[in-house]
Amino acid sequence: MADYLHNLRKRRRGRLTHQYKATADQRVAVIGLGRFGSSLANELMRRGWDVLGIDTDTRLVQKYSDTLTHTAVADSTDPEVLRQLGVNEFTSAVVGIGSSIEASILISSNLLDAGVPNIWAKAVSRQHGQILERLGVHHVVLPEHEMGERVAHLVTGRMLDFIEFDDDYALVKTVAPEIATGRPLGQSQVRSRYGITVVGIKRPGEAFTHATADTVVQKGDIIIVTGKTQAVEAFTELP
Repeated sequence: MADYLHNLRKRRRGRLTHQYKATADQRVAVIGLGRFGSSLANELMRRGWDVLGIDTDTRLVQKYSDTLTHTAVADSTDPEVLRQLGVNEFTSAVVGIGSSIEASILISSNLLDAGVPNIWAKAVSRQHGQILERLGVHHVVLPEHEMGERVAHLVTGRMLDFIEFDDDYALVKTVAPEIATGRPLGQSQVRSRYGITVVGIKRPGEAFTHATADTVVQKGDIIIVTGKTQAVEAFTELP
């Protein structure tokens, strides 16, 4: 621990090998290096962030010690440990623990007390998520529940991808229904008739491009559609 703290105080160890270098506001502590935490940490590293990975499992910490900027074997339920690791100086923190709701709540509370500006926490149930929200956690993630809803939309309809936001707004990739093909989008009146907006289009063998009122959608084109969730769902069910 002493050696780690010495290295941590240097802040930079030159491990970032990607094209972007982390700035002061691109430091994040990821607490819990299970499947969720490690996947998130590695993606943040790929995007040029400075990642401190923390877990109580020595095996997991050793596994990711060569891929993350910093790692530590530590019990984050102890606020003094977080202080020694300098987590209070980070702009963001993610609590990726799902095996212990009690630990998740304690760690989230410690991060809030430390004044970390942006805290994300994984919840394993809606009740767990509600507790985290009441604590004041800035962003609560329900990965299994959200993925289940997303897959359900893909299974039951013509959607190729589906993302829903908190305010009942969705972004969908789908094969263009016949009603939207053969004439410019401005003339098809899909916005006024169906309450959706086509924002992108992809033809076979071509890249996605922005859609305008003059864009003519052809049969077999893939389109990106936005709007209220119910409106988007109804639109993608059209023949």
